[in-house]
Amino acid sequence: MSKRREIKEHLVTLDEIEGIMNAMKNLALLEIHKLEFFLATQRRSVASIEAVAQDFLSFYPHLQSYPDNLQQLWIVIGSERGFCGDFNESLLHFLNAHPQQSDILLLTVGRGIEVKLQADARIAAFIGGHSVAEEIQQTLLQLIQALNRLQEQLKLTKLGRISVVYHDDGTDTIQLRQLLPIAVSDENSAFSYPPILNLEPHQFLSQLTDQYLYAVLHEVFYASLMVENRKRLEHMNKAIHHLQQNQAQLSLSYNKLRQEEITEEIEIILLSAEALGDEEKLKSR
Repeated sequence: MSKRREIKEHLVTLDEIEGIMNAMKNLALLEIHKLEFFLATQRRSVASIEAVAQDFLSFYPHLQSYPDNLQQLWIVIGSERGFCGDFNESLLHFLNAHPQQSDILLLTVGRGIEVKLQADARIAAFIGGHSVAEEIQQTLLQLIQALNRLQEQLKLTKLGRISVVYHDDGTDTIQLRQLLPIAVSDENSAFSYPPILNLEPHQFLSQLTDQYLYAVLHEVFYASLMVENRKRLEHMNKAIHHLQQNQAQLSLSYNKLRQEEITEEIEIILLSAEALGDEEKLKSR
């Protein structure tokens, strides 16, 4: 009886765990549907700004010239929560595939990737991440604060390029994407004359860069969070399937033990009936 009771208690526990996993799965699904709309809108916005930057910089390329020997900063976007498969491990593998160059600094986003890069000499700062799309704005504020601190500590003005390492949902790969200076192609503008500006060219580029950073960081955060939730959904599906297999095996064991107990009870009843029958026969004699 005690063994069967243990199995029953275990089954109840597994049932509760399955309920929690299903809730996490549903939350990931809701987040994916929400991010699909956000990403489509954000990508249109970024594409518009990049088109303006392409047109402007084809006439003023000297405003974005940097020496080649300056330091680079890579912003690595990991996960804040777990249960997302190999999301952070694949980022770590991507970083390890690149030589630990002294001219590259790393700023990581998310506690999931932070624990894996504690010993990396390239780390300049760690910041917390976000679990849902509505928290991305807070993450951006933390990122700005971290960049301001780095500017004071490491003279960030000597940085020649800022890039982001993230999971891209469109290609389903990890991308190294340049943020600053704004990446434009070498193609000439489709226009014959430079754009008419109400600001000085350097002021216009400064304000355009601010808007571009705000838009493109939202895009990469949305894309990364989309992949994270897809991996979490896949992880939950596998975990639930494995859990259901365990439940099925335990149910078989529970039923087997119950059948054995019923058989024993029947045998006891039959033996008792037989003993009573023998006793009555003796009395009748």
